[in-house]
Amino acid sequence: MNKDEIALRKKSPVQIRNKKASFEYFFVDTYTAGIVLTGTEIKSIRAGKASLVDSFCFINKGEMWLQGMNISPYFYGSYSNHEAKRTRKLLLSKREIRRLEEDAKSPGYTIVPTLVFIDQNGRAKVDIALCRGKKEYDKRETLKAKEDRREMDRALKRY
Repeated sequence: MNKDEIALRKKSPVQIRNKKASFEYFFVDTYTAGIVLTGTEIKSIRAGKASLVDSFCFINKGEMWLQGMNISPYFYGSYSNHEAKRTRKLLLSKREIRRLEEDAKSPGYTIVPTLVFIDQNGRAKVDIALCRGKKEYDKRETLKAKEDRREMDRALKRY
């Protein structure tokens, strides 16, 4: 990922993050994938009505799938509205899927979505990460570092 791609992501009007994932896991490797969506799903995502809480990715028959992502039904949708928590296909190259499948077979590793955003062409994309679970003491350490950063920011704002 180069600097231009990172800058474009920051400018994206929609950024739906999985905040819990960074607390629960160490990110080993990240990938960007497209999502196969229906018409009302993309409208809901553009309105910011989606959530990545408790979602995960799995590989079935050489294809990557996203389970547990909640996209709220579109308010103006009619009979053609979508299911909120259906399984959605992710678009990655075969090489990337094979690499992720091999790495995820190791004990303690999983694949988790971290961010949903709209790219410069108007398509919904998802950042997924190969993750290793944190132990309880790692989580406490993360909380302590976060609290220290907050205190330092508060001290700098006073002066």
